[in-house]
Amino acid sequence: MPSILALDQGTTSSRALVIHQDGRVLGQGRKEFRQHYPEPGWVEHDPEDLVETTLAAAREAIASAGERPVGIGITNQRETLVLWDRRTLRAVAPAIVWQDRRTADRCRELRASGVEADVRARTGLLLDPYFSATKLEWLLRNPEHGRRAERGELAAGTVDSWLIARLTGGRAHVTDPTNASRTMLYSLASGAWDPSLASLFATPASLLPTIVPSSGVCAESDASHFGAALPIAGIAGDQQAALFGQGCVTPGMAKNTYGTGAFLLLYAGERPPEPAEGLLATAACDAKGGRGFALEGSVFIAGAVIQWLRDELQLLGTAAESAALAASVPDTGGVHFVPAFVGLGSPHWEPDARGTITGLTRGTTKAHLVRAALESMAYGSAELLRAMLDATGLALPRLRVDGGASANEWLMQFQADVLGVPVERPDVVETTALGAAALAGLALGVWPSLEAFTATRQRTVFSPGSSVESRERLLTGWKRAVGTALHWARDASP
Repeated sequence: MPSILALDQGTTSSRALVIHQDGRVLGQGRKEFRQHYPEPGWVEHDPEDLVETTLAAAREAIASAGERPVGIGITNQRETLVLWDRRTLRAVAPAIVWQDRRTADRCRELRASGVEADVRARTGLLLDPYFSATKLEWLLRNPEHGRRAERGELAAGTVDSWLIARLTGGRAHVTDPTNASRTMLYSLASGAWDPSLASLFATPASLLPTIVPSSGVCAESDASHFGAALPIAGIAGDQQAALFGQGCVTPGMAKNTYGTGAFLLLYAGERPPEPAEGLLATAACDAKGGRGFALEGSVFIAGAVIQWLRDELQLLGTAAESAALAASVPDTGGVHFVPAFVGLGSPHWEPDARGTITGLTRGTTKAHLVRAALESMAYGSAELLRAMLDATGLALPRLRVDGGASANEWLMQFQADVLGVPVERPDVVETTALGAAALAGLALGVWPSLEAFTATRQRTVFSPGSSVESRERLLTGWKRAVGTALHWARDASP
């Protein structure tokens, strides 16, 4: 039976999985690479590192699988921007990473000019350095880059485009709607690059890749990479790939990835949702890998709060100890922990907020503090989900979860309790790679449908056990603590 090679190019490492038709992971590889911080607030990657580590991870996965896959699916860190020479296929500058903040002043300038409402209506996004457009504009302000771009000598794209260009020897310059929708140059309504946005960000149209479906053969890799030419048949940004890999293609279904932060996407259907205050609208994939739409939000600090308790406060020896400590007390003793170390994300978008702990008493122990930190992940996600459901009028039947912190059984049970719906965790939590494999496998006939693909997974279900009254009481306490953090951030009086 056939298998698919899933390439998962992430922020700190490149991973690859060979996934069999029956759902087994036959082989895998992983390679880390360096991060570069040339100035405060700047984050860069060497584009060659992204290519080389991806190829090395892929070869490792194929070797451990013992068989050659029939096709390739690609998923990638989103918003990171690469600019390269079309002829030599060499980058002309470092990749500017999604975390980079060098264009913050430009975003403030644009906001002050009054264009944000129009940009938001077209793209579903907020004016923020997070997205790719101001990164590309910044690179093109280099006079040589600007002249070469106008002459059609350069190409630009997110990491998926860069990898495909290199895999195909430059024959293909493509991206998919999910990645395009994170650039701030793409119209959600039309599904195409928006000329007015290209003009706003001084971007020549010739730089941009062709937009192709997320599921479908769009190119073929050179035989030199993997011993044979392989069709590239699936592309999606990492969070949308995870949404698809979790089978969330019915309006109201959602997935939450618990990593350093928490990334929550709610599938909204086949029409762009209104991007309600504090939320982003983005392209996603429908059940066949075609165009769908989602609401998205981020909790900036999730698993990182446990790392902080372990590394800076040394209250934990390992992150895994947190579950037992949390379970050792019946509640937090009135303590709430809002871990806004880098500001508050969705739905508040308050960059000046900082970590806040309320309700401390002389009887507070480290177990109470650890429990409050774990609870904060569940509360932040529940608050974000409620905002999404209120904005769409949809009902949430269940929440599907993945990411490192989803292994914490206590946290997953508490998440189910505060949401009041079941929480489902798959047996393989590398759901970004699974989504890329599914998109490629559907196009190549490896799986007849997404339902057939997701049927290969086993899931652990955490059923809610708390009452509605208990749930509302808990969430009210959290809102009060968040209100305290927001008041501190917004009250500038001496």
